[in-house]
Amino acid sequence: MAVKLLREGAVARIVIDRPAKANALDSPLLDELAAALGTVEPGVRAVVLAGSGKTFCGGADVEELERLDHATAGAFVGRIHRVCEALRRLPVPVVARLHGAVIGAGLEIAAACDLRVAAEGTRFAMPEVRLGIPSVVEAALLPRLMGSGRAAWLVLTGEAIDARRAYEWGLIEQVASDLDAAVKSLLEKLLAADPGALAEQKRLLHVWDDAPLEVSIAESIERFAAMPKHRR
Repeated sequence: MAVKLLREGAVARIVIDRPAKANALDSPLLDELAAALGTVEPGVRAVVLAGSGKTFCGGADVEELERLDHATAGAFVGRIHRVCEALRRLPVPVVARLHGAVIGAGLEIAAACDLRVAAEGTRFAMPEVRLGIPSVVEAALLPRLMGSGRAAWLVLTGEAIDARRAYEWGLIEQVASDLDAAVKSLLEKLLAADPGALAEQKRLLHVWDDAPLEVSIAESIERFAAMPKHRR
């Protein structure tokens, strides 16, 4: 198994565990990851997505990329999209614990999480154009996180940026010298919130991303009114 699912109280930890291949994403691993996301148990209030070994994720498996053709390419990137969609649809916040390198499809998966915390020295890159392919699927989230110009710089140059620049550009929310302590502190903040309100807030964040302003406001009012309790 290349994916581990661990339960620690109200937190589920999902670990990409293919360290000998820099946690590169091939079809079996992506299927395992999607399955793990689909089995997060009731009672879980936050999810941490991490990578084992020296890096979070080195991107798509190069050997599988080289074998792709017109008949198989769509299915492969569809697997990446299913993982990202599963992350976005989870009714609880997902924290990406990032270290080492976050490359290509690994960065797309990180972008689909709700919050991203990275260790000092982590490198981020979308090198697909250097491999003769465009960045696709959840790379479409990057302009929403970083702005169109900075996202264009990342996907058009293929060059890496460090964690400090990723933070300055809005790609991640925190840079940490002690990654585990930073993730623990963030989880404490999330677990202190009302579970129902937190789930509703995540749903509204996606509405705000996708809908025009007037629709977002109207949806927010409707969902607020439907909440079972209102406290100041």
